[in-house]
Amino acid sequence: MSRQLVNPPHMLKPIGFSHGVKAGPFVYLGGQTALNADYQIVPGGIVEQFVQAFGNVLATLEHAGGKPTDLVDVTIYLTDVDDYLKHGREIGAKWREMAGTEYPAMAGIGITRLWQPEAMIEIQAVAYITPEETES
Repeated sequence: MSRQLVNPPHMLKPIGFSHGVKAGPFVYLGGQTALNADYQIVPGGIVEQFVQAFGNVLATLEHAGGKPTDLVDVTIYLTDVDDYLKHGREIGAKWREMAGTEYPAMAGIGITRLWQPEAMIEIQAVAYITPEETES
C-alpha cells in the first residue's frame, strides 16, 4: 500500500506533522483549527472558526484528490460545547454549503483547550476515495 503525505502549499508549512496522509484509498486528515492564510486564528466566534477549520480539512482532502462526499468519519473537538450547540443551526447550514448532505459518521468532543489558546474548535477526519476517482 502506498503512503503519501498531503500538505497543500497554501496552508501552514507543517513541522513535525502532516496535514494529511493518503494510505491506499484512505486519507487521514490531521486536526485543523481555524488558522487562516496569515497563520492567525480567524476572528469572530464559533461559526467563523468552524468555517475556517472545516475549510482547511476540505482543502487538504481536495489536495489529496478527494471531495466532501468522500468523508467517512469526522471528529470535532470543542472548547465550549454549549456555544457550538447554541449556533448549531448556523453551523449546520455552513456544513451543507461546504459539503452537502451526505453526512459521515461524526463525534463532537468537549475539551479544555487546544494548541492555540484562542482556538475554539479543531476538526480531524478520515476519507475514503474510491479507486475510480483517483485514476483520472
